[in-house]
Amino acid sequence: MTELPTKAVFLDYDQARLDLNYNQGAWAANADEIIAWYREASLAAHRNLTCRPLAYGEGPAERIDLFPAASKRAPLVIYVHGGAWRMLDRMDSAFAAEAFVAAGMNFAVLDFASIPAVRLPEMVMQVQRGIGWLAQHASELGYNPERLFVIGHSSGAHLVAAALTAETPHRIAPGMVAGALCASGAYDLEGPMLSARGRYLGLTAAEIAAFSPIRHVEALTCPVLVAYGEAETDEYRRHATTFHASLEKAGKATQLLRAEGQNHFEVSRMLAAQDSPIFDAVMKAV
Repeated sequence: MTELPTKAVFLDYDQARLDLNYNQGAWAANADEIIAWYREASLAAHRNLTCRPLAYGEGPAERIDLFPAASKRAPLVIYVHGGAWRMLDRMDSAFAAEAFVAAGMNFAVLDFASIPAVRLPEMVMQVQRGIGWLAQHASELGYNPERLFVIGHSSGAHLVAAALTAETPHRIAPGMVAGALCASGAYDLEGPMLSARGRYLGLTAAEIAAFSPIRHVEALTCPVLVAYGEAETDEYRRHATTFHASLEKAGKATQLLRAEGQNHFEVSRMLAAQDSPIFDAVMKAV
């Protein structure tokens, strides 16, 4: 019997293949091991470094852990974690602090509430408010307000890109952020919404449009590095290359970084390795 062709639900993906493309764990046999490492390495950073706990809002998740550099007015690197918009927190997200502090950078872990406590639009606005708070308090906290560099991985990469492009009451002012690295993110929300993730994202058509960074690249006012792993899913490789191409077409300063042999989770681990090409690219951009 001849099999009937499956129906495409997005681009050339049928539902099963689209769902699989947004399930990074199915493509990375070591996913659980690396996620456990996030927590272990983050706890080690808290043991080994000075950490200043801060609050940028009233919500219990609106917290920042600041790991100060030895020198005053050093640049500040701000990390926004991933977790499919619904997992992980600041205690899983300080794993790169030791590498950046050793390189002379201040390092801040910006936390925020996740689904289902809040919806994705509020998450974007929390990231905007957190970045704005850090910019406003640079003098008292001792870092250079003109050298704030923001890093996001996975859903955190989307949140960073959306925070830099979305028109909200908490819009990031031009010049507030000197540069960004978006690693292994999704930059158009149509695909995620049509996948199994759409059941918990629950976005309207207007929200998809407003919070899809690739649709608003003209709003970017800082250089953006776009990184992805060679061993990522087809969709996440597509997101990276099309976002970078859109930035180039709009005349924005950008660089595409492909991490050879690395899966979705291994890309973030490269941020903690001073000899990795992604760490090196950030240091050159800060």
